[in-house]
Amino acid sequence: MAQDDPDRDARLFEPVVTAVDATVPGVEVLRPGLLVLAARGATRFFGSEEEAAERLVDAVAATGVECRIGVADEMSTAVLAARRAALVPPGTGARFLASLPVSELAVEPSLAGPERADLVDLLHRLGLRRIGDFAALTPAEVASRFGADAIAAHRCARAEPERAPAVRPPAPDLTVEYPCDPPIDRVDAAAFAGRLLAVRLHDRLAAAAVACTRLAVTAETAAGERLSRIWRCAEPLTPEGTADRVRWQLDGWLTHRALAGRGPGHDGERTGDAAIVLLRLEPVEVVTAGALQLGLWGGEGEQEERFRRALVRVQGLLGGDAVLKGVLSGGRGPVERITLIALGDEQSPAADPTLPWPGRLPMPAPAVVLIDRPVVILESAAGAPVWVTDRGLFTADPARLRWGTKDWQVTAWSGPWPLDERWWSGVHTDAVRAQILLQDDVMVLLLFGHDHTWHAEGLYD
Repeated sequence: MAQDDPDRDARLFEPVVTAVDATVPGVEVLRPGLLVLAARGATRFFGSEEEAAERLVDAVAATGVECRIGVADEMSTAVLAARRAALVPPGTGARFLASLPVSELAVEPSLAGPERADLVDLLHRLGLRRIGDFAALTPAEVASRFGADAIAAHRCARAEPERAPAVRPPAPDLTVEYPCDPPIDRVDAAAFAGRLLAVRLHDRLAAAAVACTRLAVTAETAAGERLSRIWRCAEPLTPEGTADRVRWQLDGWLTHRALAGRGPGHDGERTGDAAIVLLRLEPVEVVTAGALQLGLWGGEGEQEERFRRALVRVQGLLGGDAVLKGVLSGGRGPVERITLIALGDEQSPAADPTLPWPGRLPMPAPAVVLIDRPVVILESAAGAPVWVTDRGLFTADPARLRWGTKDWQVTAWSGPWPLDERWWSGVHTDAVRAQILLQDDVMVLLLFGHDHTWHAEGLYD
């Protein structure tokens, strides 16, 4: 299992992009590991989509990498088809997508923002489990009930063009250049220049009230060679996102040329004519600045990035298991639905959350889930412990709840609900759940009872 490393992935992916671009020009990179290109010209040149796909597979195989290719009318459909190595006939994109799980709409981060996962979860709760179920809704129904991302996802589900037709052509004065004097032959120096250019570019974009969704990164060498690559993004680029893509691209170029014996090494070895003398960033496609929602205290994602770096620092000091991330898992109770995974490891849940899970605790879910399930005591007005009878009822009306040194009066409750799980296996769970409202609406608790002992399992807002 390899830890996520975009810098490494971009560096290793550059030979693949070069091989594909040499076979079919016009490559656009969505992210390291995924690229798109127009199939019409390749089909005409090679004679058929199948023949073009075979040529591309052979070109990529020559770099020592295996690949999958998908062909479809729309880019998002082609990306999902590539995950299944499928060639979707013209006009059948919606039919191809209809049987896929609706979670496929959020599986590719380069095509959707982080809010897509929340949309998929909502669609599941509404009973729309397949892409075809979501596509069956009318555009008016989606637009009146959901947000802008849902509208884009609905167009994807119906295999319609995702890009809005009002995309503005970029103005020529938005392009920024950086003459490299002395010429750049080190990756760290190239990354610094790329960050400087990214700031200049976004200053110009902000002044023009636009944001970039397709970015051309161009480098010219001392020998007069011109290297160019286009990066396509699902959401408008931020300055940090632009700087990352410039760094990835320059790292890939310089390292690939070093391995080919034509340029600087990744460790900083100097070269002559292969050094970069000019960097250029050109916004190929822009949208209105309203498409980019900035955070309250700064640019989009800045706080999340700071948090991530802080957590990585803590992880480096205390060990890999010191920082755990909760991943939505399958299960019936809130504790079972959380799988704790070390930061940086593959986010694989212990059980599939998309399965039906009959008997699952109904919504709303607790705002706070208590993984360790601390012990609490539920008592009647007479001070006797309250448990559950064989008929699934409280032995007495709950009146007080004690948690450590504190106690509260119980004003209302819901339940109890007996649980009889895994009766077919050797690990049989015979338990009960209940919801308790404490005095003055101070809090609502989800209780989990087992072996005549109550545990606090969750807190509601």
